[in-house]
Amino acid sequence: MKKLFLITDSTANKVSYFHVMLLLLSLPFDRFYSHLILISLAIHTLINLNKKDIKPVFTLTNLMLQSVFFVTVIGTLYTINKTQAFNEWSRQVVILLVPIIFCLNTLDLKKYRNNLLLVFALGCTATILYLYLQVFITIKYYHFPVSTVFSSAFTNHNFSEPIDIHATFFSMQIAVALVYLLYALVKETATTAKILYLFCSAVLMAGILQLSSKSVFAGLLIILNVALPYFLLTGRARIKYITVAASISVLIIAGIYSMGNFKKHYITDLKKDLSKASANELTDPRLARWEVALQLAAQAPLIGHGSGSEIQLLKERFFQHKFYRSYLHGLNAHNQFISFFIKTGIWGVLVYLVILFFGFRMALSKNDLLLFSFMVIITAVSFSENYLDVDKGVFFYAMFFSLFIFSYNLKNNDLNEKIAT
Repeated sequence: MKKLFLITDSTANKVSYFHVMLLLLSLPFDRFYSHLILISLAIHTLINLNKKDIKPVFTLTNLMLQSVFFVTVIGTLYTINKTQAFNEWSRQVVILLVPIIFCLNTLDLKKYRNNLLLVFALGCTATILYLYLQVFITIKYYHFPVSTVFSSAFTNHNFSEPIDIHATFFSMQIAVALVYLLYALVKETATTAKILYLFCSAVLMAGILQLSSKSVFAGLLIILNVALPYFLLTGRARIKYITVAASISVLIIAGIYSMGNFKKHYITDLKKDLSKASANELTDPRLARWEVALQLAAQAPLIGHGSGSEIQLLKERFFQHKFYRSYLHGLNAHNQFISFFIKTGIWGVLVYLVILFFGFRMALSKNDLLLFSFMVIITAVSFSENYLDVDKGVFFYAMFFSLFIFSYNLKNNDLNEKIAT
């Protein structure tokens, strides 16, 4: 553990290292901390700026990392709601700034990537344990049976409510932490470290199930059953792992089916979301809202209605279609692809698809399980949430995308050597 905190480097790089570490640790909590630490990192970087060590800022890679922000800026030129468009600027400016900070900072992210991700994973584990502690304190106080921990009162958003974060956005963070711990578990040889990683992985998996984010859970199934053996294993080790992982996945899914509340969150709610609107339903199915959103987007398919226009225009359509719950709550499309389509038309969707292609292509070319897993997670969540319209989603995207890309030595990357047996 000492190597996580007692690093050998210049004073400036040590300060940068702890800034990035604290920034990752702050992600599950109030956005005030993330913003404050990022500002501090930016100021520290400018104070210690050294022209000789600056990485190129105007590169195709940086353009890919920052493209989402530039799409929003261009969409502002013809928007019907400039106030909301500039609000989107303020949220997404992190996507512009993080790559610039990493270019100007001399910290070697390739050298410290594993350290930073391990600390982040341990922080996520501690956060999940804290949330479970809150659950059991509440259960004890009200003299509920222990089985209540699996009831709707303590799952999904109710589980993450003590730290005031959306269940899906927290699940995205936990998923990255879990994949890293499994990656480290395969690489690790020390027994004590393996036991720690197994314990933390079990806690994080329990947290994923408790948070009940369907999109993140689906992404994790792909990562754990397909990506992990592809990137890390070969031969008999790969076949053995696939057999065990598939068996565990089947058992987990069977467990979800057998437990009423989890079945409701994962199965019943999914069926409801993908159903047509009904006059007898108090909720508005997601599929029905997507249909309304696509009809709106089709009115300006090439360039869209402009940044910041989505909620204003959707509220009018929701009212017309008698989706009163969606109207009153001012819901967005809950689909990142449709959101781009509404605001910036086909060209905005194409830019986002190019960004996803860039990330997947980079992950495959560098044989990087962690970047690939990150791309799977944001792609899966893109089908169910406008995660780039929310501060937690923006920080997750900006920090991890830039961290993974800037940790490469583009001439030689040995992060994920295959393990053959």
